[in-house]
Amino acid sequence: MQTPNEEFMKLALNQAMRASELDEVPVGAVIVKGQNVVSLGYNQRESSNNALAHAEIIAINSACQALKTWRLLDCTIYITMEPCPMCMGAILNARISRLVFGCYDLKNGCCGSVADFKNFAFTHKKIAVFGGVMQQEAAMLLSKFFKQKRNK
Repeated sequence: MQTPNEEFMKLALNQAMRASELDEVPVGAVIVKGQNVVSLGYNQRESSNNALAHAEIIAINSACQALKTWRLLDCTIYITMEPCPMCMGAILNARISRLVFGCYDLKNGCCGSVADFKNFAFTHKKIAVFGGVMQQEAAMLLSKFFKQKRNK
């Protein structure tokens, strides 16, 4: 039987695959409250010509609308890749309680790879962070995408 982390991370990986099919960097996000999926998101920067259209930002915006609040207390966000500074800032500002991510981002990651935002003295920093969930699957999607890009 799958753990909840894997079940929801598989949904995030499906979102990442959608991004890849649209020639977007394959990153996906899912926000869950309890055992209920609240929102989904995948990268859409290229198709929307919007630097802010990261999977996490799209999922957070959608969750805020669905729950009719900007405070996503007691929610978990599942992301296929360690969040960048912008997305980690949004996650903290949205008061998300738990973050689960797949592969580490050694160039931009803010959960320990480049910086560790949860250890900074921000107003809200009560977040549990778990990395490396289905790491190989998430990293493989990214590797395959960028290999295809280089071969074009």
